[in-house]
Amino acid sequence: MPIFQNVVQATGLYEVVRKWFIVVPAIVPPFNLLVDAPFGRFTPKSDSIFLIDGITAWILMEIVAFPIFGYAFLRSPLSATNFGSSPPLTLSHPPTFLASLYIIHYLNRAIISPLRTPSRSKSHIIVPLSAVSYHAANAFLLGAYLSSPAADAYLQGAFQRPRFWLGVAFWALGFAGNILHDEVLLNIRRNAKAKADDNNGKNKGEHYAIPHGYLYKFISYPNYFCEWCEWLAFAFAAAPAPDLTSFAAILATTQPPFIFFSSEVFLMIPRAWKGHLWYKKRFPDYPSERKAVIPFIL
Repeated sequence: MPIFQNVVQATGLYEVVRKWFIVVPAIVPPFNLLVDAPFGRFTPKSDSIFLIDGITAWILMEIVAFPIFGYAFLRSPLSATNFGSSPPLTLSHPPTFLASLYIIHYLNRAIISPLRTPSRSKSHIIVPLSAVSYHAANAFLLGAYLSSPAADAYLQGAFQRPRFWLGVAFWALGFAGNILHDEVLLNIRRNAKAKADDNNGKNKGEHYAIPHGYLYKFISYPNYFCEWCEWLAFAFAAAPAPDLTSFAAILATTQPPFIFFSSEVFLMIPRAWKGHLWYKKRFPDYPSERKAVIPFIL
């Protein structure tokens, strides 16, 4: 049975989710600065039935993007003329081309990267549950938008516009940078695991060290910064810029690609700032010139 019975029902849900997804991430940062999200370096030290394997948690909270994005994109819920059917499934169709970039990103995030990770700290179950909610809303919005008449109209002739290819190029740079800097962290974990194996499993949980190289020279979280660059570039290619003259204008004109970018920034800045402070406290020789997440600024 289809989830959406008609375009009016689907559009109503889309508009509610779109507006709330603009507002909620913007008001969450103060709370995130007060409370440590219980995963990674902030995992609770005492064991609990609510703590689950870190790699399993990561896969579960990221992989939800695939079915929801796929359903929304393939059902065109916002299209009165194409409702229930997919847009052209060819890379020569700009919205489908952009959809493929989203899928490539989440293939890495949900499957390839966690399966290449030698270890990851346990996570409180509230973290993947919260992330599933986030990814479900985001995937629905992006899939519905990219299959919508609005995206189709905006992206008509996109392959002939420098703005589109500039966005795609910077998306690729951000994607590559995200993987590159994640690899630095993975190598720290691999080296720690190898050392623990040599010591018959002693110090098995200790896998933190000062990362070096590339943008780590300037910031503690270049993987975050590169991911922001990736999705800002995607939004630049996929949607018109929002009108920022008033709150009402922001609600009315901000499309899901820009909402995705802004929500990531709002939700990840507190994590980066607190992690930066954690590094400085844990390692007395931590480079004092490093910023948290934006080179030379923050």
